[in-house]
Amino acid sequence: MIARDGRCVSLWQDTANPFPAVTGKFVNAVFDVAIVGGGITGITLGLLLQKQGKKCIILEAKNLCFGTTGGTTAHLNTLLDNPYASIIKDFGKEGAETVARATKEALGLFESNVTEFNIDCGFERVPAFLFSQDDQQTNELNDIHDSCNEVGVEARYANGIPIPFNFRKALEIAGQGKIHPVRYVHALAKAFEDLGGAIVEQCRVVNIEEDETISIETSLDNLKAKTIVYATHIPPGINLLHLRCPAYRSYAMAVKLQDDNYPSALCYDMYDPYHYYRTQIIDGEKYLIVGGEDHRTGENNNTSKCFLQLESHIRSNFNVAEISHRWSSQYYEPVDGLAYIGKLPGARENVFVATGYGGNGITYSHIAALELAQLILRNESRYNDLFSPT
Repeated sequence: MIARDGRCVSLWQDTANPFPAVTGKFVNAVFDVAIVGGGITGITLGLLLQKQGKKCIILEAKNLCFGTTGGTTAHLNTLLDNPYASIIKDFGKEGAETVARATKEALGLFESNVTEFNIDCGFERVPAFLFSQDDQQTNELNDIHDSCNEVGVEARYANGIPIPFNFRKALEIAGQGKIHPVRYVHALAKAFEDLGGAIVEQCRVVNIEEDETISIETSLDNLKAKTIVYATHIPPGINLLHLRCPAYRSYAMAVKLQDDNYPSALCYDMYDPYHYYRTQIIDGEKYLIVGGEDHRTGENNNTSKCFLQLESHIRSNFNVAEISHRWSSQYYEPVDGLAYIGKLPGARENVFVATGYGGNGITYSHIAALELAQLILRNESRYNDLFSPT
């Protein structure tokens, strides 16, 4: 929604949620795991650990999904912003195959959670289309086609795309997905609490003292935990990872179309920065979601111009009836192209972090949950230390 006072509101935050806001209370005991951050990473990880018998608490400074989870456009991908050709070059074919496997397992976790907890969140498996519009883009597209198939991500050339753009060449990538992220997270949060997990909203972590048992000072009370996880988008304080994760901002709009010509698939052009397109149905209403105009945070003083450019792009290519919502969200780009998931550099062995998701945060959230759960439960890496921050 575009508020009357000019504020921007995410499509997800403006819709009724089938699950009430969840809160919890401190228990006068030591928790097995304290998770800082009530977004999609923290809630998903908490549920995985609670299902395995761990006693977990999630501490959220605002309310669930307040930050980036409420600002995502929620594309679920096995095709990442960092193309597999680059991953093969930097991490070898085996490393790229591991990344591809991780993305497929992440999407599988989404699907299994939706089924297990009967979540009404608009989850749907759909193909994605990537299309070129000049010779340079076409050459890049051919490299993406070859490298995707080399690591087991099915990609084929397509004769058409489901949005009204002229194009030189297009790829169709099967097995992608889309979801209403806030409804999904609230459902997982309810399941987490039903299993005995505790969630405390409006609770900011002020300080921690690292030891075999970690002392955690918050704005509400103090507690202890054997393990702590920072699922806070970027870890707080001053840390090596801040030097490895430059911040970027992306812009999005939700649009009502006059001609009802909403694409059923995910779509991406190949400009830098690129635009991304998809449809979401919420309470029977269709919305076209378009994003783009990314820039490094702080390098564009006139962010209103970014919204105007995005709106112009949308109106030039679609039959727009109304721009119903607009919002922007920040993400952190890893310098090596892969997210940082594991033990926090410079901290004790029982301090973990997940950050540097780039533009694929919704997918990396579940890669992180799977990896961190494995590290905490078994002290083993699920993905061969490929995402280790160290």
